Amino acid sequence: MKEEFIRQIECYQGILQRICNVYFYHHPYKEDYYQEIIIRLWKAYPSFKKECAFSTWLYRVALNTAIDLLRKESVQPVHQSISPKEYELPYTPDSDERQEEREQLYHAINRLPDVDKAIILLYLEENEYKEIAAVVGISADYVGVKINRIKKQLMEILRNERG
Repeated sequence: MKEEFIRQIECYQGILQRICNVYFYHHPYKEDYYQEIIIRLWKAYPSFKKECAFSTWLYRVALNTAIDLLRKESVQPVHQSISPKEYELPYTPDSDERQEEREQLYHAINRLPDVDKAIILLYLEENEYKEIAAVVGISADYVGVKINRIKKQLMEILRNERG
């Protein structure tokens, strides 16, 4: 069981890093919180019934842990832009303008409420509405509604920041 868990975590560690980067951006305890997420995943692993994909279960536990840690520690996320390096996006030779647009988007995402961050993070990871719904605990139809609202919010944030 231990080996299987380690193998799964190694396979999905990029997702865990992105979650930490979105929720604990520039937080001094980001690495500690990453470890706490791993610990909670390990503790919850025996309850994983394989009724859903491992990635769905991992997202659910990791996102809930991140949100829980923010609430428990009363940590307010720092509203700074998230660079592609922080988000760990693969390098693509984009123009400087494209790079700046991407950073502005991550900055706007960082200003969203925690649950909306989770939804848009899952959406950007190209998860289906059904999987997003399973992770966040809402209906698949409502995921579509939330994504549209979040997109409008992001557009408003971007519009306000650009002046």
